Amino acid sequence: MNATKTHLQHLVLLPANRVWRSYPGGATLDRIAQADDPDDSHFAEDWIGSVTAAVNPGREDITEGVSQVSLDGESVDFAQLLASDPEYYLGAPHTARHGITTMLLVKFLDSAIRLHFQCHPSREFAARILQSPSGKTEAYHVLAIREGIEAPYIYVGFQRPPTPSDLESIVAQQDMAALEACFDKIIVKPGDTFLIPGGIPHALGEGIFMVEIQEPTDFAVRFEHERAGYVLPESARYMGRDIAFGISMVDRTAYSLADIDAKFRCAGESLPADAAGPRIERLIGPDQTPCFRVNRLQVTEECSYKTNTFGIYIVTAGKVAVETDDERVELNTFEKFFYPAGLPDVTLRPVHGPAQILECLPPL
Repeated sequence: MNATKTHLQHLVLLPANRVWRSYPGGATLDRIAQADDPDDSHFAEDWIGSVTAAVNPGREDITEGVSQVSLDGESVDFAQLLASDPEYYLGAPHTARHGITTMLLVKFLDSAIRLHFQCHPSREFAARILQSPSGKTEAYHVLAIREGIEAPYIYVGFQRPPTPSDLESIVAQQDMAALEACFDKIIVKPGDTFLIPGGIPHALGEGIFMVEIQEPTDFAVRFEHERAGYVLPESARYMGRDIAFGISMVDRTAYSLADIDAKFRCAGESLPADAAGPRIERLIGPDQTPCFRVNRLQVTEECSYKTNTFGIYIVTAGKVAVETDDERVELNTFEKFFYPAGLPDVTLRPVHGPAQILECLPPL
């Protein structure tokens, strides 16, 4: 299909866009897709409304990451769709600031194991060292925990930071017990949201199904070279550079558990209610990061909704009907859509009870 302006009053639906990763997971994504035999594999993530290419050394001949989306029942490359009318899809103010890109990457992530100890560049590091407008500040919004995981956790920031020379030695020797001893486990539950700024060392524990919202890059420094029997190629460890480069981006501040709650756990804030609209809870706003925004919409009755920009929307609980002047689409839990900047107000109707929608918005 050629993306043209004849489709301007329709939602863009976002089918699954599974992406290969170096760790196993994805059985939850298989179940959402109603696969006959759900199982974990290296396709542990679903990149949602993505215009970002995945970086997977050894798979350079495979194009993955950029989404194929659904418009009027036809499949179209998402990047090409945005380029067909950037002012409509992204809005003139956003396009003037950022060009034809969402400046946003949203994913489903389903971990079967603890992920690698890793770190990502901050926006400032990326601009100074990588000549990139984006680093990889990210956020976790926990959706569910696998059965049998009694104390789901993440690691965020060093509680007992090593010196640079000790960290280099730990990584060179792959002494993961020593590295893990630098962290305390942060217990998480469904509904929790955490902001992980660029530069903060971290790892995601096993059995967590979540939405990850981040800057639109696949930058990662992995201090752990092997997980679940897969050994990272050297080029995938420190972004094609050396240990010293990787360590140079790490924030070695000692963050107490109280600091984690204050700085990185996002408690949520109710926004002033519009009588005609849904109840909105701000999870991540511009006061916390300039990189993206995240809200949660509570749809308990028929209401009207419009944001002043575009957004990626994920139904995280219940079922909701979204109506434009030209169509009605019913979306089940974990289905998602892109709301173009130029689309007028939509009507949201909960189906068979209250629904929740996660709203992922670009930077201001």
